[in-house]
Amino acid sequence: MRRVVCPGSFDPVTNGHLDIIGRTSRLYDEVVVAVLINIEKTSLFTVEERIDMLQAVTKEYGNVRVEKFHGLLVDFAREQGIPTIVKGLRAVSDFDYELQMAQLNYRMSGVETLFMSTNPEYSFLSSSRLKEIARYGGDVSGLVPDLVLELLVERVRG
Repeated sequence: MRRVVCPGSFDPVTNGHLDIIGRTSRLYDEVVVAVLINIEKTSLFTVEERIDMLQAVTKEYGNVRVEKFHGLLVDFAREQGIPTIVKGLRAVSDFDYELQMAQLNYRMSGVETLFMSTNPEYSFLSSSRLKEIARYGGDVSGLVPDLVLELLVERVRG
């Protein structure tokens, strides 16, 4: 069985994330969406809320499973028996950072990293920018799934 991990903080999940997850799900037998627990970062949504959102918006894909992890991604991949990481790239700046991480991950563990170019429709999209726009009352509809939009607006304006 061909398995892959799509890691991220997903705070919150965007349509750009879903584009990468959906396209990856057509290429692999199982996609494990790995939600990072980062104790050094303050998140808008709890890990459990992010997992719930991801499970709801990926349920149409029969081969996507959502898990949480902390520590090194390569350790998580090895523990899960997953040989490959898929990362979406929006711009050259993403590539510079992600290439170094991919090389380091391979050196540490032999886990391969594949890069998937983001759909141009979502190339400008990031969770942090979305949260900022939503905090100031801007319209982020169409950039996140409807379920996430409701939760995001409620959280930032509540």
